[in-house]
Amino acid sequence: MKIAVLITCHNRKTKTLASLESLFQSVLPEGYSLHIILVDDGSTDGTNETVLALYPSVDIIKGNGDLYWNKGMHRAFARAMEMSFDAYLWLNDDTILYPAAIDTLLKTWHLTKSQTETDAIIVGSTHGLDRAQLTYGGVVRKSAFKRFRYILVEPSSQPVECHAMNGNCVLVPHAVAQCIGNLEPGFSHAMGDIDYGLRARKVGIKLWIAPAYVGICEWNSNSGTFNDRALPLNQRWKKMMHPKGLPPKSWRLFTCRHGGTFWPLYFVWPYLRVLF
Repeated sequence: MKIAVLITCHNRKTKTLASLESLFQSVLPEGYSLHIILVDDGSTDGTNETVLALYPSVDIIKGNGDLYWNKGMHRAFARAMEMSFDAYLWLNDDTILYPAAIDTLLKTWHLTKSQTETDAIIVGSTHGLDRAQLTYGGVVRKSAFKRFRYILVEPSSQPVECHAMNGNCVLVPHAVAQCIGNLEPGFSHAMGDIDYGLRARKVGIKLWIAPAYVGICEWNSNSGTFNDRALPLNQRWKKMMHPKGLPPKSWRLFTCRHGGTFWPLYFVWPYLRVLF
């Protein structure tokens, strides 16, 4: 069976190389192979050249710096779906996989499929370097009235169902990709992973959190972002409008798609919070 590993990166060579090194050290079940597709979104720090020198088997797609995470992953996913793969592994370039991570994801996929007779999305959970805190993984909606408030779910000894996921380490079987399609290209940087999970559930596809942690990925702090209340208003607003913030076009698409009747209220609320 062939697994396509999808990664996008931009100007963080050290982290990208560390993630690739952990990927190449993965212990795979017999009969499985990996094909790595890396979107280098206009890096100027030598990422492209170094990856080619160290890992010549990596399939590199060059961007011009305006793809960010979601559109970069969309491009990698599109390339992979043109080829013949049994599953697709989303991997953030700052995630360090444990050697057994992919094996765990694959076993969870086959276990849940044998139990439910349907393919599902399998979500990997990560923690920080100190291994004390869950940082990324599967999430559940906090309440029906807070549609866009999600809480992370700790991995257990058995697969646990969730509502959506962070895209740091996610296994998407080919049958699921055929049903749902690619990531939504209308998103700039964020929201594409959560959207993909919600779209899956709308058509009856389940999401399962794999048992145990699959790797290490440090939590991105709110410091220096539009959520940082220590920053002046003009700086917070500028960061909010940036593709890596909460650009209105992307946020409108997301809230309109998943916010129900009251989506306009969900749309305006974060902007009002920053302004007032």
